[in-house]
Amino acid sequence: MKLEGKTAVVTGGANGIGAATVDAFLREGASVSVLDIEQDGLPGEREHRERVLYNRADVARASDVAAAIHATTRRFGRIDYLVNNAGIQHYAPVTKTTEEEWDRVLGVNLKGAFLCSREVIPEMQKLGAGVIINVASVQSFVSQRHVAAYTTSKSALLGLTRSIAVDYAPEIRCVAVCPGTVDTPMFRNALNLSPDPEAVLRECTEMHPLRRIAAPGEVASMILYLCTDAAAFITGQYIRIDGGVGINIGGSKRDA
Repeated sequence: MKLEGKTAVVTGGANGIGAATVDAFLREGASVSVLDIEQDGLPGEREHRERVLYNRADVARASDVAAAIHATTRRFGRIDYLVNNAGIQHYAPVTKTTEEEWDRVLGVNLKGAFLCSREVIPEMQKLGAGVIINVASVQSFVSQRHVAAYTTSKSALLGLTRSIAVDYAPEIRCVAVCPGTVDTPMFRNALNLSPDPEAVLRECTEMHPLRRIAAPGEVASMILYLCTDAAAFITGQYIRIDGGVGINIGGSKRDA
C-alpha cells in the first residue's frame, strides 16, 4: 500500500487506460476521484466504494472541472496526483475537419488537461508536492493519415508538460506518457470503422517491433511508477511506452 492516504484525480477513468489507472491507484491504497462523461462500468466503484468518487464531468468545460475538483477536496481533503487521460479521436484530414470537430478534439484532449491542471495545482501547492501525468501519444512524434486534430492535440500536450514542469518546480513534477497502440474501447471502435477490422488489427500489431499492442494495465503501471518516489528525479520529460513504434528504418531486413 505505497500510496495509502494519498488522493489521485484521473480523467477519462471509466474505461481503457483510465480505468486501469484507477485500479492501479486503488491497489496501492490511494483514494481516486474520477472525471468522466461515461456513467457505466466505473472501476472499483463497488469494492472500494469509500475510496472512489465519481464525477460526471466534461473536462472541456471549466465549470464541470471546478465542481469536480471542489467535490474531490471536500471528500478526500487533498490531491496528490493528477492523471490527464481523457481523450477522444476524430478521423479526417484538415480539409475534411469542421471547426466544431477540431474544437471538440482539442477541447477534450488539450484544453481539458489545462483546465484540470489549473484547478489541481493550487491544491498540490498547499501540500508542497504533487505529480501531474499527461497521457499524450506516440502520435506526439509520428502520425497516421487523417488524424489532424488528434495528433495536434497530443503534440501540444508535450509543450504543456514542459511548461508546468518549469513553472511549478521543485514542488510539482509533470511528465508525459506516450503510448503506442493500446487495446482500449476507443481503439476497438476505430477498428470497426474499417471494412476489414482484422486486417487493420494485424497491421497495427506488425508496426510494433514487439509484434503486439499494449494492454491498458501496462500503461497504467508506468503512470503509477512515475507518481512514486522512485521517479522523483523525472520531470518535464516524455516517456514512450510504444512497443518500439518509430525505431525501424524502412527497408531493413529481418533475420531469416
